Amino acid sequence: MPELPEVETVRRGLEPALVGRTVTRLELRRPDLRFPFPPDFRARIEGARVERLERRAKYILAATDRGDTLILHLGMTGRFTIFRADGRVGVPGEFYDTSAAAGTADGPHDHVVFALDDGTRIVYSDHRRFGMMDLERPGESHPMLAELGVEPLGNELNGDYLRAAFTGKSAPLKAALLDQRIIAGLGNIYVCEALFRARLSPKRKAGTIAKRNDPRADDLVRHIRDILAEAILAGGSTLQDYRSAEGTKGEFQQRFLVYDREGEPCQNTGCTAKVKRIVQSGRSTFYCPSCQR
Repeated sequence: MPELPEVETVRRGLEPALVGRTVTRLELRRPDLRFPFPPDFRARIEGARVERLERRAKYILAATDRGDTLILHLGMTGRFTIFRADGRVGVPGEFYDTSAAAGTADGPHDHVVFALDDGTRIVYSDHRRFGMMDLERPGESHPMLAELGVEPLGNELNGDYLRAAFTGKSAPLKAALLDQRIIAGLGNIYVCEALFRARLSPKRKAGTIAKRNDPRADDLVRHIRDILAEAILAGGSTLQDYRSAEGTKGEFQQRFLVYDREGEPCQNTGCTAKVKRIVQSGRSTFYCPSCQR
């Protein structure tokens, strides 16, 4: 599933094409994705101008001049492709059939089309249909956003916050970091990488780094911020299905130090151990059993 850097990369790719534009036509080629579209979805979006495009956790939020916020989630295989009025598509994305690969946007997995007032079409494709689109109306708080924790790139995430959030927690450190009620948007890949950089075991209890002024919490926050920022600059990580809005691959997977490197030598100088893989809460965890304590 695309994680925060991949979602932020898509948001940045969509922003210049979408913000300030009016949706002249919304084409829904099926009644649902993971969930049904709102009954008045087309009526609320057609004729609306997109004022801002933001990200909250792994959601893309498009605020319109009508006061609505369009909530977009890519699921596992969702992607957007921008078809410009002059015929440019950028680097074509990897689609799931030859008709979509030809740039027609008429493939069986091309489910939603936003036609804009400058002639641009933005096509949402989703092979597995685990993505979703919904509306947050004026004055509402969408339930999927209501209980999210702090943004990992925002000022609210710091050592004091992490120590307070982890106080008394016996859950494994990795599981605590993946709790979206504590930190919004952190995913499996980047938690594995941040813990390796911080030399903290994913199996240790989260509460063990929560003592007052424990520098390990500050160090972990720094590594979380650094790795997310680096991944965003690299365009995210491409594993199987993910592509950016322009269709290009992310490159951060080339810099993984532990993720998906089971059995390979630890990258830390002087360490002779090999990367180990375990399963925590149904997800693969990669770490160095020697360096990470």
